[in-house]
Amino acid sequence: MNRLRTLSTRKLTAIIAGLVVLIAGAGIAQAAIGGSGAVPPRTSLAFAVREALAAPQVKGISARIEFTNRLIPSGAMPASAASPLLSGASGRLWWASDGRFRLELQSDRGDAQVVSDGDTLTMYDAASNTAFRVALPAQAADGAGPKETAPPSLDAIRRGLERLAQRWDVAGPDPVNVAGRPSYSVRIAPKDAGGLLGAATLAWDAANGVPLRAAVYAEGQDDPVLELSATDVSYGELDADDLDAQTPSDARVVDLTPELGADHHSGPDDTHGAPAAPGVEKGAIHGVRAVQAQLPFTLSAPATLAGLPRRAVWLARPDGNPAAVMTYGEGLGGLVVIQTESDRGLLGAASGGDAGGGAHALQLPQVNIDGATGAELATALGTAVTFRRDGVSHVVIGSVGPQAAETAARELR
Repeated sequence: MNRLRTLSTRKLTAIIAGLVVLIAGAGIAQAAIGGSGAVPPRTSLAFAVREALAAPQVKGISARIEFTNRLIPSGAMPASAASPLLSGASGRLWWASDGRFRLELQSDRGDAQVVSDGDTLTMYDAASNTAFRVALPAQAADGAGPKETAPPSLDAIRRGLERLAQRWDVAGPDPVNVAGRPSYSVRIAPKDAGGLLGAATLAWDAANGVPLRAAVYAEGQDDPVLELSATDVSYGELDADDLDAQTPSDARVVDLTPELGADHHSGPDDTHGAPAAPGVEKGAIHGVRAVQAQLPFTLSAPATLAGLPRRAVWLARPDGNPAAVMTYGEGLGGLVVIQTESDRGLLGAASGGDAGGGAHALQLPQVNIDGATGAELATALGTAVTFRRDGVSHVVIGSVGPQAAETAARELR
């Protein structure tokens, strides 16, 4: 029987947020439909999508929301001081037509906010007074500003849905009512290589295409493990204060943005013939040799990990300290590996550097990684393994079971 060790929730929040993003970015799902409100007429999916895309753009959205997070096993969750990002909460959402938004979650254990000004995404956890920040991909600039484009034709939408159906089972739209608004709901499920994701569904306002409910289901489970649902919504202009949430000046800021550098790129002997992978920001320091040159430790970046080929390697600086981020495989079955110096920055503590935490810490089982003692967080949607060896902290994250994550960790030599 594995012993238990503690892992600071304040330090683990970023790891779990990364796991959630890795999984939820591929698809989102709905919760059970309730209430007796009006629903829209039945129609085809292509027509419902066409109507949503052709609807006039709303100037702003204000909504009351419910966020559900059942990722953390009940036995691991501390009795107090869990961030609402980890335990779920109710709150408010403000979203502007230019892409700026602010999501605020409130609970008796502390508040949390996720805010974007269009250029940067910031997640702030009040309980730990920590902000995690990442720059958003820059859009191509042509000096002409945003352009009005005609919605795609029904034929174009049908062709797009046919391509989607090659990898996903698509069902719907079902007429439903969300937050008192007639809405359509669509469910998708991966046909193969879906990791631990079971299904994904999205419900949107039939009148204007605004998403009103999203959630994620684990394989074989009927209840969502992640859900974000509007309970009340209104449309119109937003005040500037609604979108402004300043991070406290004394907050600890962890920047997860890849570091940019001049003329750093991968060569054929660096990434086995592959250029910089999609998702790596242009100008970022990437590739094994370029990243290794910036690290004070020896990078472990095997060409394959648990049978998955290496796709990308880039440099980040959480807490100002250099860290290597690597991806293996593709899609939901892939893995993310992060390496940094022990007892420095985000990951040193997460893998045991100061993992005390007492009543405010997650209780996680220990795992043996070829003689190194690690901690393992196994959830319904994936697994995170952290361990330390030879002065280097390692984190392995993926939508895989514990055995696969441990196998990958043991291959990092």
